[in-house]
Amino acid sequence: MEKKLTFLGIETSCDETASSVVQENGDGTAKVLSNIVSSQIKEHEKFGGVVPEIAARAHVENIDFIIQKALDKSKKKIDEIDGVAATAGPGLIVCLNIGYNIGKSLAAFGKKPFLSINHLEGHALSPGIENKISFPYLLLLVSGGHSQYLIVKNLNDYKQLGTTIDDAVGEAFDKTAKILNLGYPGGPNIEKFAKLGNKNSYSLPEPIINRAGCNLSLAGLKTDVLRKSKNIKSDQDKYNLAASFQETINKILRKKTEVAMDQFRKEISDNSIKPFVVAGGVAANETIRKNLKELSEKMNFKPIFPSKEFCGDNAAMIAWAGIQRYKKKLFDNKDDIVRSRWPLDKKAPFLKGPGLKL
Repeated sequence: MEKKLTFLGIETSCDETASSVVQENGDGTAKVLSNIVSSQIKEHEKFGGVVPEIAARAHVENIDFIIQKALDKSKKKIDEIDGVAATAGPGLIVCLNIGYNIGKSLAAFGKKPFLSINHLEGHALSPGIENKISFPYLLLLVSGGHSQYLIVKNLNDYKQLGTTIDDAVGEAFDKTAKILNLGYPGGPNIEKFAKLGNKNSYSLPEPIINRAGCNLSLAGLKTDVLRKSKNIKSDQDKYNLAASFQETINKILRKKTEVAMDQFRKEISDNSIKPFVVAGGVAANETIRKNLKELSEKMNFKPIFPSKEFCGDNAAMIAWAGIQRYKKKLFDNKDDIVRSRWPLDKKAPFLKGPGLKL
């Protein structure tokens, strides 16, 4: 009987200090023995966003405790772990270095394999912790820093269909929350206060909605929210604008996802029911889940969302990605470095910056 691998995962790409112990079930899914996440919301709240130096300092202060807590909760000792996986990018370099270096040290002292994990691959594979998913599948990765449509052909084999040319979806949520003074973190607060508003109160732009394939552009939407916010006279106006913003995001995602689904079908030449995976922090938004589930049924896709604890930054997805890469022998520590940018599809064009033509 093949041994079920158990990995320690470490995640410090931004403002969450996280560690997790994950064991494979043997059926293509995993058992999460512990999943500890220490948030830094209070440290960054007064700034309305993440301050890299403060985040790195908090990681240094917390990382030892968080790893030990993950081991204790899992009832595993470090010598019972088969490998260590840590996020090596993309993310904030000063933050990545903390988790990456301690993970590498733990692996070296324990004579365990060490795997550098792409944070985006962690998100891409995260629904597989709880669901048996077969390749290929369509992925919408929506988080604070990334918004991409990808064909996940196999482990380590990705094709980008579309991405944001400016703001990511989560970034647009956070910036809109800051404009409307709804507090930090922005995404959950937009969702919370949008429930108190009328989503049809404001007409907001849907940039590049009918062109550029399934690429996204959200900077113009955010700018229009800023313009309209100057005429807010009451809390109700604020809630109405938040609701209208969220509704506009849903309209954009519905349209662009439909385009991505059509492109996916043409690429794989298969009209059978295929998985449509939505991952990343924004995948926790209930209105986005409902909107994309409805579209999936219409377009003959099976919608799959990770549980909310695996939507935001977490180490369980890093440990799980580590297990899968280790089993396929997809690791080589010779040229390991942390990196701020690390695309899943290395051939995809970088679509941000001035002079972009669509």
